[in-house]
Amino acid sequence: MAEKELLRISNLVASFSINGGYYAAVDGVSLQINENEVFAIVGESGCGKSALALSILNLHNKANTKIEGSIYFKGRDILSLGLEELNKIRGRDIGMIFQDPLTALNPLMIIGAQIEESLFYHTGMNIGERKKRSLELLTQVGIQSPELTYHQFPHELSGGMRQRAMIAIALSCKPSLVIADEPTTALDVTIQAQILDLLRRLQKEMKSGIILITHDLGVVAEMADRVAVMYAGQIVETADVNEIFSNPLHPYTKSLFASMPDAYRNARKDQRLPVIEGMVPSLLNMERRGCRFAPRIPWISDAAHEAVPQYHEVKPGHLVLCSCYKNFYLKSIPRRVSSSTLR
Repeated sequence: MAEKELLRISNLVASFSINGGYYAAVDGVSLQINENEVFAIVGESGCGKSALALSILNLHNKANTKIEGSIYFKGRDILSLGLEELNKIRGRDIGMIFQDPLTALNPLMIIGAQIEESLFYHTGMNIGERKKRSLELLTQVGIQSPELTYHQFPHELSGGMRQRAMIAIALSCKPSLVIADEPTTALDVTIQAQILDLLRRLQKEMKSGIILITHDLGVVAEMADRVAVMYAGQIVETADVNEIFSNPLHPYTKSLFASMPDAYRNARKDQRLPVIEGMVPSLLNMERRGCRFAPRIPWISDAAHEAVPQYHEVKPGHLVLCSCYKNFYLKSIPRRVSSSTLR
């Protein structure tokens, strides 16, 4: 049975106004997300992952942002819609789990009222039905005292509880697409595992598509069906999760794997953890031509990079940006971490 397309992003450019000029934080991104799949977008902080997520829901401030390209959700171009039509999609058809629930939640509203807000706008439920649904959602996301939490303010909850409340709000109208932007950041390992188990279970129950944005390769291995690796506003590699863990090709993808802590390697006191040289360039210093990762791998000659990087399909569904992947090597690459190992 063919996979049914849920979201298609084509040549998306999201630019921000800085000192009178526009600089692209998302530059020429094209992706397809299917129904009932978890699509992970991975990369360092500053690579444009959250900017991409906010662009999908058109949440950027129009006063200092310019969006180009197209985003089709169930056949409709989101970027062409007016605010009224957009608000019918936000919350109802596309749910968003923001990176920091403490700042995303309204500090002046109790949790129950914030869950009911979406139900009020998008359903025909009455007051009693909305409260019943809110309590069901709080129970569904693993909150032990839903009635108490319903009447609490965000600052009265722990980080894990706030994240669960945020998930309840995002899933309240049973959206067909959920965008989870770093849903386990700043949570301890035990709570992270609980949140991931919760997302995985709810995704299977609702058969929603999930865009999972993270910098944690362990989370990717645990959750994702397909993966896109993002660097400096561009997608540099895309593949099935098993393929990308067993056969990473782009220098940036390989560098991410090499910099992961490894129990076997770290047991040797003389073995240092490899690091990626340099840092992600700022928008003001972003190179607009050539391979953007080139400055961080100076041992690869300029001739190995394409002047205008193109995507190379090395296997069906496995795309790599720039020909430099053919010439990259690591002198001391650690034992490769596989998805089966992390699972």
